[in-house]
Amino acid sequence: MDYSKFFTEEHILENDRARLEPLQEKHFGELLPIAKHTQLWEFTSVKISSEADFRKYFDQALAERKNGAAYPFAIFDKQHNRYGGCTRFGNISFEHRRLEIGWTFYHPELQRTGLNRNAKYLLLSYGFETLLLNRIELKTSLLNLRSQTAMKKIGAVQEGILRNHMINEDGSVRDSVYFSFIVQDWPGVKETIFHGYR
Repeated sequence: MDYSKFFTEEHILENDRARLEPLQEKHFGELLPIAKHTQLWEFTSVKISSEADFRKYFDQALAERKNGAAYPFAIFDKQHNRYGGCTRFGNISFEHRRLEIGWTFYHPELQRTGLNRNAKYLLLSYGFETLLLNRIELKTSLLNLRSQTAMKKIGAVQEGILRNHMINEDGSVRDSVYFSFIVQDWPGVKETIFHGYR
């Protein structure tokens, strides 16, 4: 697998419900109203409470793609004909054939509507079947029980808790819970949890 052009190529992941588009400047205005829902950032290390905060967050995502550290996507909800959120491949190590799915947020109205599950299916299937990864990670705050439940529901395996793992922007110290899928898990997860997804 040749990963040399991954960050410069435009990867569009799509099924009947969701289209994941490489994040570009044109998405800023679409995502800003979503990001202004402050409850989305309750358990995240970065806190967004203003347009300036989101500008910094957005520009950092674009810079990480340019620097070969991450690949962010805007999520378009085809059912509701609107942009619904954002996610990314991050902490990418093609040397070790692994990456993390995270930095994900959705409009509150679109949570628990199937949009996230479709987006995760697209990311996981692309990761294992196209990028030929061995491992895909997810992590969340130990306090974020809803996120942990959602990860378990899509078949992610909880691996453990990293204590004092991060310092949040507000100075508080965060414990993180790590989950993962490995390539050996994927056929079973695809056939059961994602049965019928394409």
